[in-house]
Amino acid sequence: MAASVLRSACGPLRLGVPCLCRRRPPRSLWARARRLPGLVGSSRSVAAASGAGALGSDRYCMELLRKRDYEGYLCSLLLPAESRSSAFALRAFNVELAQVKDSVSEKTIGLMRMEFWKKTVDDIYRDNPPQQPVALELWKEKNLDDKAYRNIQELENYAENTQSALLYLTLEILGVKDIHADHAASHIGKAQGIVTCLRATPYHGSRRRVFLPMDICMLHGVSQEDFLRKNQDKNVRDVIYDIASQAHLHLKHARSFHKSVPVKAFPAFLQTVALEDYLKKIQRVDFDIFHPSLQQKNTLLPLSLYIQSWRNRY
Repeated sequence: MAASVLRSACGPLRLGVPCLCRRRPPRSLWARARRLPGLVGSSRSVAAASGAGALGSDRYCMELLRKRDYEGYLCSLLLPAESRSSAFALRAFNVELAQVKDSVSEKTIGLMRMEFWKKTVDDIYRDNPPQQPVALELWKEKNLDDKAYRNIQELENYAENTQSALLYLTLEILGVKDIHADHAASHIGKAQGIVTCLRATPYHGSRRRVFLPMDICMLHGVSQEDFLRKNQDKNVRDVIYDIASQAHLHLKHARSFHKSVPVKAFPAFLQTVALEDYLKKIQRVDFDIFHPSLQQKNTLLPLSLYIQSWRNRY
């Protein structure tokens, strides 16, 4: 799930402890670095590590980071052991993107490399990563969290860090810096995340996976097996009703800021049209998450989006 926020192409990230790199690292840090195999005294190029018989993908990421973002490498060493490999993978991905601009002489080649990484992220979520060390590590980390959300808050937090984050960036692109717009973006992003989770339930079920919040399932006495068997009993529909209602509530909160949000921000929020369309459709089928109509595209959606844009509403 972490790949949804892999977006920086401007240079190595500066996360964690900002003052670390202005001081001599503590003795324990140097000791930890010395214990990492393959990272000290290597004269081979980083690129060579992707060849046959090279370092494993995890060590490749550490080596890449040590050579290209030493400060980020040191900061990552201070993370808890269970989080360290994920941090190396994400930072290595950031390095791969950041060095595209500096490593090519023609714009076309640079665009091709960026397209490779764009496709790589898609392939990771299809469980078909390319045989590239950083891509393989990202794929491993993605599968670590391949489990149901424990509660609706956990799903909302994930949506905030992915869907809402994209809306914040879109507002930046539009030149909007407004607290009310940010609040609206937060709620719309959470609604988007919840609706995406609902829409993907039949697909995930076909792969014997269920990601719906466990607390709501338990509240209605529904098991994951009920969804895998496409059970349509009332208690299963009640689970979907509760989750969909939470998405509707976020849309309602987002629209409560309508009069305070700058009109310039409205284009960033047009996805509310598609969200509301899905929520109305699922209500019409009495919250049967497996109803075929929910998987059909709304051919009038482009027109609805245009009308909403023309009316300066979201």
